Amino acid sequence: MEKLYTFLNKEVANFSVLFTKLHHHHWYVKGPNFFSLHVKFEEFYDEINELYDEFAERLLTIGGEPISNMKGYLKAASLDEVNDNLTSEQMVKMIHDDFVLIADELKQGIVIAQDLHDETTADLFISTVGKLEKHAWMLKFYLSK
Repeated sequence: MEKLYTFLNKEVANFSVLFTKLHHHHWYVKGPNFFSLHVKFEEFYDEINELYDEFAERLLTIGGEPISNMKGYLKAASLDEVNDNLTSEQMVKMIHDDFVLIADELKQGIVIAQDLHDETTADLFISTVGKLEKHAWMLKFYLSK
């Protein structure tokens, strides 16, 4: 079970870092795509906030203890903090890459949860992968020239 606790904590940390990164992009996006990206980044951080809470509560439900501080998040997360002075295109690419990374990790988490016969957690991972892959696909097409 410890392996699942650790895995869930990594994703809680990833969602915390991504939530902060999306706020950064929402606040600092500039250029001709400002209006559409400002709104889209807000939509994303609202959704990520829900996932962040859902993953932490799932961890509590199965007996784990979610990380709940920035130092812990940054230590456990796979995602990097945001870089300053990015173009809107770089911001979109970064979010695309983060969605892909988390989706790929969650596919590994599905196996961990299923090996422990925790289908509820596996289902959470599966549904999240679907959401993130769809977002990544849309961002990829946004970046297409």
